[in-house]
Amino acid sequence: MRKLTYFIATSVDGFIGDLDGEGDFFNQFLDPEYVAALVAEYPETLPTHAHGMLGVPEDFRARRFDTVLMGRGTYDPGLKQGFTSPYAHLDQYVVSRSLTTAPDPAVKIISGDVAARVRELKEQPGLGIWLCGGADLAGQLAEEIDEYIVKTYPVFLGTGMPMSRAGFGVRELELTGSTTYGGGQTIATYARKR
Repeated sequence: MRKLTYFIATSVDGFIGDLDGEGDFFNQFLDPEYVAALVAEYPETLPTHAHGMLGVPEDFRARRFDTVLMGRGTYDPGLKQGFTSPYAHLDQYVVSRSLTTAPDPAVKIISGDVAARVRELKEQPGLGIWLCGGADLAGQLAEEIDEYIVKTYPVFLGTGMPMSRAGFGVRELELTGSTTYGGGQTIATYARKR
């Protein structure tokens, strides 16, 4: 069975963006060592249009994910810049109550019971499913998330959009890996204890 992994960037205090979800300030922490690690370990999580600029080889092989799931708030910033298929190298799903037609034939819209759809996707063959964001979607899928890969950047925000709006609940995790980079970034992997 495939896993749903919440692979997300966050501040030290657990925010993935400002109050509106804008997280471009994280880009200031993309030093060469860290970018090289992302290209080597998580190339499929980098937007297709940025592959050349970031050094992702044209013939790269997906390591963990072949499907991406994102909320409308995560999809919209790229869409406003003209990127209708931001992860063209993956099967792309956008969860939205208001989008009825996808702006690109490579993007599929989920408008109904997202948890049920994720359970269906988990049953299909393939690599993992990457939950790209955001907080509302992560909250809706809190019980479906099997793994968290948390990229923590050396910044304290004080307030903003949280990693999840799941509401309080003790959901035990097991740390399965952690790497720290010279620029102060860490990537920690946690498996959900069931």
